[in-house]
Amino acid sequence: MRYLPALFAAAVAIGAALPAAAQESRVARGKYLASIMDCNGCHTPGAFSGKPDMTRPLAGEAVGFEIPGLGIFWPANLTPDRDTGIGRWSEADIVKAVRTGVRPDGRELSPAMPWRAYAALTDSDARALAAYLKTLKPVANAVPAPVGPGQPAKAPHFTVVMPK
Repeated sequence: MRYLPALFAAAVAIGAALPAAAQESRVARGKYLASIMDCNGCHTPGAFSGKPDMTRPLAGEAVGFEIPGLGIFWPANLTPDRDTGIGRWSEADIVKAVRTGVRPDGRELSPAMPWRAYAALTDSDARALAAYLKTLKPVANAVPAPVGPGQPAKAPHFTVVMPK
């Protein structure tokens, strides 16, 4: 009986550690998913010039791409910066955008964003990816908003050539 208080304290400490460990595991899974989904391949500054700036991972790309007939798109800042990134987005907002191609404001993501493939993410994986993005260091990096076909470019871009 005299060991009961110590056992109770140990059980409480273990119970408190489990949620933190589960969150760490979920974030690690999200980081893994972001890696194999190659999020850095578009969303990291310098990625399109072959020199990704890994001091600012997923902070958005200054070079855009034009899809003829659709417009010019600059990959968004995916860090939790509240003004230039996705810091105001909830986990559910991120999951919805990744799976449906629709932002919280109703705007569709770039047609190059492979959300149709990402729609197959399990609920657990989609939430893990969102949890990971929420843990990134916020980076203030505004990228230009997309422009429609025939509108002037706001920043450097390349044109995607479609095969005939």
